[in-house]
Amino acid sequence: MNKLYNAGIIGTGSCLPPNIITNKDLEKMVDTSDEWIVSRTGIRERRVVDEDTATSDLATVAARRALDDAGLEPSDIDMIIVATVTPDMNFPSTACLVQSNLGADHCPAFDLEAACSGFLYGFIVASQFIMTGVHKNILVIGAECLSKFLNWKDRNTCVLFGDGAGAAVVSRVEEGYGILSHCMGADGEGGKHLLLEAGGSRKPASLETVKNGLHYVQMEGSEVFKFAVRIMAKASEQVVELAGLTKKDVDFLVPHQANIRIIEGARKRLNLPEEKVYVNLDRYGNMSAASVPVALDEASRTKAIKKGDRLVLVAFGGGLTWAACMLRWCK
Repeated sequence: MNKLYNAGIIGTGSCLPPNIITNKDLEKMVDTSDEWIVSRTGIRERRVVDEDTATSDLATVAARRALDDAGLEPSDIDMIIVATVTPDMNFPSTACLVQSNLGADHCPAFDLEAACSGFLYGFIVASQFIMTGVHKNILVIGAECLSKFLNWKDRNTCVLFGDGAGAAVVSRVEEGYGILSHCMGADGEGGKHLLLEAGGSRKPASLETVKNGLHYVQMEGSEVFKFAVRIMAKASEQVVELAGLTKKDVDFLVPHQANIRIIEGARKRLNLPEEKVYVNLDRYGNMSAASVPVALDEASRTKAIKKGDRLVLVAFGGGLTWAACMLRWCK
């Protein structure tokens, strides 16, 4: 059997648009209140792109920052994976647009769509190429411009989401570090609870689909919440067990930033104090595939996590999908 290398993250970067929409701003747009949003979600504000900015723009900036953090050039990258549900267009892929922006020398590039779980799906996929020695450095990006797909008159969805991008360079790392375990899953029967119905081959864009608002995010919040509370905690525990460790071995949790009550459920299942969980939900809202990598980048740059820490990364999303991994931080 060929030698398996250790795969970990050697550089991170993120990009948040400058425009901030607060809960007070939303009070003027829909029937809601700051108190209602904070008490039920934990969100206080979110970032929103302007009309000229697309997902590839945010992804490119985050990618450059991750490369700088890793001390690499675009020519060092062997593959680019972009996780997104809000691509610039159906094709070419957002990853190909990013590759062109970076000048990354014809490396393979493709998009991966698993909604909010997308970055972790991408990280797990990338780690297989690194572990088997096929590639040395892979750029994994989670990027979204969800604001362009929201009905700003629907208080059930417009208060939740924000725009942003996060990136990580996945590479060979020293023995004992990097990804220790992972799990992924999906429940397609639950896909109807969180979707963007039109714009694909089932319901191509038409006057009727636009008139009926089918190009906006639609969500059955109570169903998604019940699924998320269960699966975030279960997946977090699963990767700890798969790594041959116990809850006492977990140093830090970096969860998908969707709802503070869901994060609290996962934290309590791992018996972690609040200071061992990274939360930026209050500042950015739910950024879908960008959520985990932006949080990871901030945790790294603020030294909330340090070399040798054992981290649990976990997310859930439309599909319905979920993913988690445990890794030993090598930076």
